Amino acid sequence: MKKAVFIGLVWPEPTSTAAGGRIMRLIQLFMENGFTVSFMCAAAKSDRSADLKEIGCKTIEIKLNDSSFDSIIKEENPDLVVFDRFLSEEQFGWRVHQEVPNAVKILDSEDLHFLRKARHQALKKSEKVNLQNDLTKREVAAVYRCDLTLIISEFEMNLLTSEFNIPSYLLHYLPFNQDRLNKDEIDKLPVFEERVSFMTIGNFKHEPNYDSVRYLKAEVWPLIREKMPNAEMNVYGAYLNENALEWNKPKNGFNVIGAVKNADEVFMRSKVCLSPLRFGAGLKGKFIGAMKNGTPIITTAIGAEGMKDMGKVAR
Repeated sequence: MKKAVFIGLVWPEPTSTAAGGRIMRLIQLFMENGFTVSFMCAAAKSDRSADLKEIGCKTIEIKLNDSSFDSIIKEENPDLVVFDRFLSEEQFGWRVHQEVPNAVKILDSEDLHFLRKARHQALKKSEKVNLQNDLTKREVAAVYRCDLTLIISEFEMNLLTSEFNIPSYLLHYLPFNQDRLNKDEIDKLPVFEERVSFMTIGNFKHEPNYDSVRYLKAEVWPLIREKMPNAEMNVYGAYLNENALEWNKPKNGFNVIGAVKNADEVFMRSKVCLSPLRFGAGLKGKFIGAMKNGTPIITTAIGAEGMKDMGKVAR
């Protein structure tokens, strides 16, 4: 039987992050196509980490900058290795190549980290986005070291091929694979009049999400409340910090609620998903979830980037 090894920077947290859900779907995709799958990670597990063993995925704890990894990967002897982001490839890719040189190396980019970082820097400095930096060089180098890189956004596919001249055969467009609702499930979705409140959702460790809610609270929500005095905004997401908790102002209709077990439920009962993202990259899992549950989306050009054809995926 064919064997695939995933090497993760963190253990997948599908209920906390879109990236965690993405990795879980990739693991399942390989299993459905006849692979046995192992997941290796050097990070500590959290109470939100998925139970990989429950789905038949072997888990292996590894160490950073430690030669013990060499014997582990050699013993696994995979046909294929998937790195969950370029940082994982940087840390372990050379050891994989050294010990199992015939293994196919796949990089799941999640999103282009250098693009997200450059946009963040441009926002902070009120200047144009500059992609010529060390992070860009590191991430592009990882793409070249791998046999294939999975890209979730058509915008990023075009950026890599046109701006950086990366050969298209090194890239594969693979957006989020969202479970589709059947007709009966669609018919049961609440209509707009049955829904209440605005909402947004996202992991607060992810800087674009944190900035989006901060901007929403300070700049956008006061304008909405001025026009709609009874409007309510519900903010969901894991890893709330003290600053985010201070934004909770029920008297102003701004409710910081935190993590939820079932995101579909909050999408289904909300009138609008409002998320003014000012920087970021890739696709936004929150918007895939909103489309799946028939929830209208209000966002920015960056938030909508790459989403052009994603309605087809959710339907």
